[in-house]
Amino acid sequence: MTNQRTDRIEHHACFGGWQDVYRHRSNVLGCDMTVGVYFPPQADPAHPRHAPCPVLYWLSGLTCTEQNFIAKAGAQRYAAEHGIILVAPDTSPRGDEVADADGYDLGKGAGFYVNATREPWARHYRMYDYVVDELPAWVEADPAANGVRAISGHSMGGHGALTIALKNPGRYRSVSAFAPIVAPSQVPWGEKAFGAYLGDDREAWKAYDTVELVGAARERLPLLVDQGGADEFLEGQLRPQLLQAACEKAGHPLQLRMRAGHDHSYYFISSFIGEHIAYHASALKA
Repeated sequence: MTNQRTDRIEHHACFGGWQDVYRHRSNVLGCDMTVGVYFPPQADPAHPRHAPCPVLYWLSGLTCTEQNFIAKAGAQRYAAEHGIILVAPDTSPRGDEVADADGYDLGKGAGFYVNATREPWARHYRMYDYVVDELPAWVEADPAANGVRAISGHSMGGHGALTIALKNPGRYRSVSAFAPIVAPSQVPWGEKAFGAYLGDDREAWKAYDTVELVGAARERLPLLVDQGGADEFLEGQLRPQLLQAACEKAGHPLQLRMRAGHDHSYYFISSFIGEHIAYHASALKA
């Protein structure tokens, strides 16, 4: 990984490859960001099956950093099997100059993958531009990456993955989500964050709402969604039935899999992350 303002701060052997963590300067966010990057064994020039690898971007949920996914999901095993680079950024800008709020669902750790337009958030909270443009430009400058990408995420990050894929036709080969916030304009988490970051005009919120976006999507990229049936946030914050109804109305392909007994935790994610990575691998190598 090469960048003028980049430091590798962790380096761990893992399933024949390397789990690294980098700190790099983000001009978009105006702060330093940490990013987990897993390089599968196929990314090593000495590997007998060496080749540049596709990239799967993972967006995490509320309160998370890059550490939650790389330490808890068990995804590296499957990325090594399929020859996929995994990139897991932090969930918000960080630093003493970055605005914050009381509570876990606004401010640091809760960037919601939007470009904030209201102060004090607008100066730093531009996670949409960071994920769509700046992060891939930084990651994919490495010769280990082949320029083909997919995106996935959990909860707030599932919201981010779905909206970013829908708003950028042709940019991602595939998209999936675990327990996504599919209609943030209609649930407390989203109403609080959008009201703070975007203001009171609910029309502006629609640009970051999956249920609103599917109707006007210019690309019928299939959506794969896994949702735990015992998720404590299912009815109050997630409401996957709203996405199902919107996709049926728009004729947009959706595979919604309700997983009986599973909650909102990384036990749920780790149970099915192998299936998701295999799903992305099929699209990334098509």
